Amino acid sequence: MKKQEIILTKRDNIIHMVKFTFFSISAGLIQIGTFTLLFEVFKSRESIAYLIALVLSVLWNFTLNRKFTFKSAANIPVAMTKVAIYYAIFTPLSTWWVEELTQIGWNEYLVVGLTMLTNFVTEFLYTRFVVYRNQINTAVKKEEVIEE
Repeated sequence: MKKQEIILTKRDNIIHMVKFTFFSISAGLIQIGTFTLLFEVFKSRESIAYLIALVLSVLWNFTLNRKFTFKSAANIPVAMTKVAIYYAIFTPLSTWWVEELTQIGWNEYLVVGLTMLTNFVTEFLYTRFVVYRNQINTAVKKEEVIEE
């Protein structure tokens, strides 16, 4: 049986961007909340609190975007490994540039804000074009595709 190619319209791509944005905002809130709880309430080390908060936000974002944004039936371990590769590169790089930019006098909140924006844009592009490249809308029922 030949695999049917899924054609995405401009509207589909805009909807993906909007959904990804809202899920990323919710993931950011989870990350901030978890970090604050672990660091301020449970007095965890900053690095431990950061890593736990980051992992929880990535899992949340991955799960929601897979199911609701990209509606993908892609192999979960393979897709998650691709996301892990992204973060294996992004996390040390962003940690490095945050340190370097704040050391030369940039405002910490400006640097963190720009880093979050960079993460948001690059993660969307990576997720859309690498993780789910040919797997978008593969988890929808045939009736849903016909209705749209």
